[in-house]
Amino acid sequence: MLAAGTIPTIVFLLAGGVFADRLPRHHVMVGSDLLEFAAQAGTAALVLTGTAELWHLMALAAVRGTGAAFFFPAVAGLVPQVVTSGRLQEANAVLRLSLSSSFIVGAAVGGILVGIVGSGWALAFDALTFLASAALLSQLRLSRAETLPPSTMLADLRDGWREFASRTWLWAIVIEFAFVNAFASGVFQVLGPVVAQRSLGGAAAWGLILTGSAVGLVLGGLVTLRWKPERPLLVASLAILLGVPQFLLLAEAAPLAAIVLAGVVTGIGHELFGVFWDTTLQQHVPREKLSRVSSYDWLGSIAIMPLGLAVAGPIAGWIGVRETLWAAGALLVVATALIMLVSDVRGLRRVEAAPAG
Repeated sequence: MLAAGTIPTIVFLLAGGVFADRLPRHHVMVGSDLLEFAAQAGTAALVLTGTAELWHLMALAAVRGTGAAFFFPAVAGLVPQVVTSGRLQEANAVLRLSLSSSFIVGAAVGGILVGIVGSGWALAFDALTFLASAALLSQLRLSRAETLPPSTMLADLRDGWREFASRTWLWAIVIEFAFVNAFASGVFQVLGPVVAQRSLGGAAAWGLILTGSAVGLVLGGLVTLRWKPERPLLVASLAILLGVPQFLLLAEAAPLAAIVLAGVVTGIGHELFGVFWDTTLQQHVPREKLSRVSSYDWLGSIAIMPLGLAVAGPIAGWIGVRETLWAAGALLVVATALIMLVSDVRGLRRVEAAPAG
């Protein structure tokens, strides 16, 4: 199921970037929401009628994954269209705060709905959230600041690639996160529950660890509402090191409270990186190419994640769970040390907003 949803996202991301640069971005997002609404409503109907088979659910997951491939590049390009350049960081912080808060509230609401009305009706409610999103986005009234000349899909992709490849800081960090997302995140997602089950008390402990990370995301978002470092990529890259203690504490099966606290710290680091990264992209990439560049960013960052998830278990079986978690923590340290060798990452400065008038 996870693969069925992820693979179409990877396949269609670049096309999503082209569409989002050529069409009104909020219209692309509305179309994506409607597609995902139809897929989730279909899933709910199959579950409620007791006719769901695995291939049905995989096919509908693929439809949702396709919708996501068009939605996310459009979001990246939409933010600079709705706020002034001086408010980009605050807008990104608020956007990510809303996402982080929804992780906390949504998990609780989802569990309650499943317990009260069952999984089928909970899925139906989830489908309605896509419809509500489409309705809200359709109310935006945006004028296109630029009109791209007629071109082909391939030419647009080449143009986006030139923009992406011309910035060393951009492609270097995407390569870094291709490995960090695949292997460090893969190890955390696969082996974290194993440690929780063996040593920390089971599913409830794992839920607390994830909640700690979500709380950290919220706290990090609050920090970025005010803090505007002069060298945002330097701070963002170093913030990833805040995730190292959680891997080491999990490896040693430390007390649950310590691991949850480390999760809070990890979440703060992730949010600092996310907000500063999004803002830097929006400030340094031309608006008419932003969605295409963002699609290359997304593609590079998630393309080998399925491989990381697949190999985490076998590696742990070969060298041990403890040793694999230590290796994941070491990967974060090595990746950060290598990215610090890139002068553009260390030296890129925040763009000041143009004075009014």
